[in-house]
Amino acid sequence: MPTQIGLISLGCAKNLIDSEIMLGHLRNDGMTLIPDPELADVLIINTCSFIDVAKDESVGTIIEAVNDRAEDPAREKQKIIVAGCLSQRFQKDLPGLLPEVDAFIGLDQIESVTSIVRQALEKDADTASIDTVTPKSRYIPDYKTPRFRLTPNHMAYLKIAEGCNHTCAFCIIPKIRGQHRSRTQDSVVQETKGLIASGVKEINLISQDTTYFGMDLWEGKRPNPTSGVDSSRGDSLASLLRALNDLEGDFWIRILYTHPAHWSDELIQTIAECPKVARYVDIPLQHISDHMLKLMNRKTDGQYIRDLLQRMRDGIPDLAIRTTFITGFPNETQADHDELLEFINTFQFERCGIFQYSKEEGTRAFKHEGHINHMTIKKRHRELTSAIDKIAQKVNDKALGKTIRVLVEEEGIARSMWDAPDIDGRVFVPMDAPVGEFIDVTVTDQRGYDLIAK
Repeated sequence: MPTQIGLISLGCAKNLIDSEIMLGHLRNDGMTLIPDPELADVLIINTCSFIDVAKDESVGTIIEAVNDRAEDPAREKQKIIVAGCLSQRFQKDLPGLLPEVDAFIGLDQIESVTSIVRQALEKDADTASIDTVTPKSRYIPDYKTPRFRLTPNHMAYLKIAEGCNHTCAFCIIPKIRGQHRSRTQDSVVQETKGLIASGVKEINLISQDTTYFGMDLWEGKRPNPTSGVDSSRGDSLASLLRALNDLEGDFWIRILYTHPAHWSDELIQTIAECPKVARYVDIPLQHISDHMLKLMNRKTDGQYIRDLLQRMRDGIPDLAIRTTFITGFPNETQADHDELLEFINTFQFERCGIFQYSKEEGTRAFKHEGHINHMTIKKRHRELTSAIDKIAQKVNDKALGKTIRVLVEEEGIARSMWDAPDIDGRVFVPMDAPVGEFIDVTVTDQRGYDLIAK
């Protein structure tokens, strides 16, 4: 009987792809994924540790699995493997803190998962955890890398690069995921062809910094933290989008996780000229106050952001801009908060999210003075969230009566090109709409962040 694998995948789409790659290798080795963790020979927990909430969820899931195994005699021989960002970030501490875990896998070991699983199966319960985590992450997938997709058949995430060269004061990702390293454009194109051939209708391009794609491979003078997308210097996000747009088939291309410092007029023009690229841009801005942007080490200032956003709206018809902001960063003044609130109310983002600052050990901001009382952060968060809720209603009002194209996700639920999976709104459609297909619907009503259509 083949080894039965249980998987719990936590965190973002980037982690999901890591899970898919691990499962691809395990299936190639004859192992089987089962939906019930309690029945698995080996339970793999792929963790996230970007912020405190994700870290707590990961640790809680591990402890729950360990306790469940201890309390169920039928699971006595089950092996538990912890993979992902938590293992990578706390590689020196976790084996001592969680000795009940049978093995720890870092980000560079996901292609070695089959041998690690076999080692774990042969391991005695009272021996030390198998620790395979290496200090610095350098791994990047290729189009030949096997994947067992966990997303619906009609949509997929496609990782075009790994790591990040930015040193934002609040962010731990470069220390976990390493420096930016792009795949080749041909590798991404080849994988996209395979996904389209399998029936995928929506390709979501992801990385830690999507706009930096290809720049690390340019010859000659190295790009800097504010270099713009420029296809004259080599492969870039713009050249990649054009290559993907030229592929045959009926599908959307969605761009996620762009950094404002690297946007250029070429990239704006490329999106406008490529009909298969969704009129949707995910561009986390984090703040608008110059005081905050400098402390956050964002490499942009408020005027640059305002000018860029206006150029994007002017240059890309029907564009929806999604962004996120951080409230309560150390030394944020009331004036900083008021400026952000006014900016949100004035610009009227189509999609927007607010994060409360999370104090993360290992980041520059962790050592900053001027950390703000949590009650003040919560108050500011409520004010900003209230503003974006009202704006969402106005945005949805504009959609009433319009005919839009949607991708049907499941019975009675679809998404427009202005809505990314899991994070944006939905469009409620007739129950007989074909799942996994594009259809045209007319918007008749709204409900919160969602639309109702027929």
